[in-house]
Amino acid sequence: MATTQSTPVFILAGGKGTRISEETQSLPKPMIEIGDIPVLIHLMRWYYSKGFTDFVICAGYKAWEIKQYFLNYSWRSSHVELDMRDSNAVTVRPMAVLTGHEKWRVRVIDTGLECQTGGRVARAFDVVSKVQKIDQFAVTYGDGLSDIDLGAEFDFHKKHGKIGTVLGVHPLARFGELDIVDGTKVQAFLEKPQARQGVINGGFFFFNSSFRKYLSDADECILEREPVTQLASEGELQVYKHEGFWHPMDMLRDKQALQKLWESGKAPWLAKA
Repeated sequence: MATTQSTPVFILAGGKGTRISEETQSLPKPMIEIGDIPVLIHLMRWYYSKGFTDFVICAGYKAWEIKQYFLNYSWRSSHVELDMRDSNAVTVRPMAVLTGHEKWRVRVIDTGLECQTGGRVARAFDVVSKVQKIDQFAVTYGDGLSDIDLGAEFDFHKKHGKIGTVLGVHPLARFGELDIVDGTKVQAFLEKPQARQGVINGGFFFFNSSFRKYLSDADECILEREPVTQLASEGELQVYKHEGFWHPMDMLRDKQALQKLWESGKAPWLAKA
């Protein structure tokens, strides 16, 4: 497996999430909880389980909510003692840790309120590259979950030698799909499966550092348009196809579907210890 420890993962977490506004009035979309855990943390734990330990959160809308969450991260899994018996002294200290903390580095970079995805990556990349040499890096959306083998995709990316790799997935079918044979005979009824035809962008990108020159740090730069389109037109983009679980959280019904999976105890994205 390719080395992942020094490969930063840029997570897009700055959008306003207007299509799930029921949940984003007070929180950025990646902080919406599935099973009392923000979807952002679910995502990071999956990367972490595959050996990635360096995370760069490209924040924007309600960035403080993300910063505050990580500032208090260690306290969330520890006992806390406040001794206020002495009016002149207040002691706050963690006691026995209940669960092991992830040994990761998290940088939350405010990339602007109105900035689009490409501009966010460019701005965060420039901040990080001033203090860290970047050879390869990952980019993903902060609101999608999958059981993709990220180590295998990274190996594929390194071996083909092109600038970029994108995860290819089948789109979710929003309605029950009929498997029809002999013109009118329904062979199977599949309730809201992943569509079996067509491949779409599932996020979970890998790029080498030369991709930076395709990006602009302007607000208007959209990752999925000019930068990735140009990469493809030059023959520098490869697809890694994934037939397993993939689910975005675009709307409230997506959140509810993910919550139902979590409650079933069979969440495919749950990182195994």
